[in-house]
Amino acid sequence: MEYDIIVIGAGHAGIEASLASARMHMKTLLITGNLETIAKPSCNPAIGGIGKGQIVREIDALGGQMALTTDKTKIQFRMLNTGKGRAVWSPRAQIDKIHYSTYMKKILFSTENLTLLKGMVHCFIIKGETINGVILESGEKIYCKAVILCPGTFMNGIIHIGNVSFPAGRMGEFPSRGISKSLKELNFELGRLKTGTPPRISKSSVDFSKTRPQQGDTVSFPFSYRTQIIDRPQICCYLTMTTSETIKIIRDNLDRAPLYTGQIRSTGPRYCPSIEVKVVKFPERDTHHIFLEPETYDAEEIYVNGFATSIPVDVQEKSLKTIPGLENVMVTRYGYAIEYDFVPPYQLKPTLETKKIQGLFLAGQINGTSGYEEAAGQGIVAGINAVNLIKGKEPFILTRSESYIGVMIDDITTREITEPYRMFTSRAEYRLILRQDNADFRLMDYGFRYGLIDEKTFRTMENNRRLTEIFCKKLEETYIPGVEEKTSLADYLRRPDVSMTEILPLCSEIKDLPEHVKEEIEIEIKYSGYIKRELDLIQKTKKDDIIIPETLDFTKIQGISTEAKEKLIKYRPFTIRQAKMIDGISPSDISAIYIYLKKIRK
Repeated sequence: MEYDIIVIGAGHAGIEASLASARMHMKTLLITGNLETIAKPSCNPAIGGIGKGQIVREIDALGGQMALTTDKTKIQFRMLNTGKGRAVWSPRAQIDKIHYSTYMKKILFSTENLTLLKGMVHCFIIKGETINGVILESGEKIYCKAVILCPGTFMNGIIHIGNVSFPAGRMGEFPSRGISKSLKELNFELGRLKTGTPPRISKSSVDFSKTRPQQGDTVSFPFSYRTQIIDRPQICCYLTMTTSETIKIIRDNLDRAPLYTGQIRSTGPRYCPSIEVKVVKFPERDTHHIFLEPETYDAEEIYVNGFATSIPVDVQEKSLKTIPGLENVMVTRYGYAIEYDFVPPYQLKPTLETKKIQGLFLAGQINGTSGYEEAAGQGIVAGINAVNLIKGKEPFILTRSESYIGVMIDDITTREITEPYRMFTSRAEYRLILRQDNADFRLMDYGFRYGLIDEKTFRTMENNRRLTEIFCKKLEETYIPGVEEKTSLADYLRRPDVSMTEILPLCSEIKDLPEHVKEEIEIEIKYSGYIKRELDLIQKTKKDDIIIPETLDFTKIQGISTEAKEKLIKYRPFTIRQAKMIDGISPSDISAIYIYLKKIRK
């Protein structure tokens, strides 16, 4: 068999990569170890969140699938951070995890140019320093022009529950052993990371009268710019707390917890700690939030968010029953931790192609990231770039000033990964420009250029962007009649207590504009000073985007320290700004690179 592109792994990264490839008219093969668990949300039944919701909207603007599927399957919606500035508003949705997987599978099977195959990849076929295909564990050889590797936690995965450990990619599924071995033989550096998941419990065993209801927003906004209407009713989540008794039980059994017995040696996500880590790190606290989140619309299983753990099953049972509402709880699935191999992503280009092997791309948790959204964002970028490589087109590289996806890829490819990387709004220095509401204005040009956004959707976006610009200018030039002090409608709208509602009677033309346009006009005007400041800063740092040739020999640059040369050779920064971000690189080293690049250009 022969294909243009082979994608390994049908998780969130693999799905976006394979759909992008197929929709860009490449003959694509998606290989997965289990056709039944395609797009399975292995951990929490939610999409989006702080920083993550922005990524989902960016994926949608590029023509990806995650936002559309979320809109089809969400069971509760909340806009987070609405008490703060618009720069950090972040959409989040609870999803029906079974329906999400089923719907995504339907999309994959009906996509032209895309074939799905159940199988496990054993190793790669390499010709010189170029990928040429894969060999399955069955011995079958499949040839291709590019491979996108998205194995999630399956590479040498080991599950831990108490003192019990066993090989698995996730609970109930075999790990992948051959890929790690094949990567090592190709001289890739590998590392180990850890993540975990909480127990699931039976809804019928919960006394919800002892918990606090957590309703969704009254209005459920769509994640996708292509979704016209949301007609699914929302359901409730619930909040409860750990108690002093909960903490005591866990603390008394730390000698049986794999994280503290030396059984688990790798690092887990700092911002999503296990309950036993919370007990140790915050000894003064008895209460920790526990969110009870339905996993499906019918909600027989409840996800115990905030109780990720790998403590023994008897301790899980005993400690859960000390939480209000869970006194008679029935556990349907126990929490566990999983350790897995990853490839430190300094070995990648900004396109997510590996530096060692041409045509081999990596996306998702294999790059040291954590989260469905981060994985999907990498997947669509890898998919587009694999196609561009085959077609001989320019690489697709998103910058820090135009997307959260660009921030993430820049971070992981230039900084050392010591724990699973998670996106936050605080990681983006231009977050007022990179809002969740304007991802279409920022990125849909790319989606249309690569054939992933249809013309009707693109023209609608273009028209909305044009209307936003026209009416922002109109409000700046229109003054309130009958007021002695000359005040423009824009200046009036900038007042903290004034919203677009107060402007409508004063400018009737705005009334008939699409709601999305009204929202953008209000944000652009209210934050115009701050936005201009960020745009000026972006212009000032343009010099940092000077590209460093891949073939540059850093040893020939005079004035660079030995340590800096070693770091530059190891990380091979793509731009001057990336070089600045590497630990151990001094301003004098950067100056020397500037001078050398100027010299060779002359």
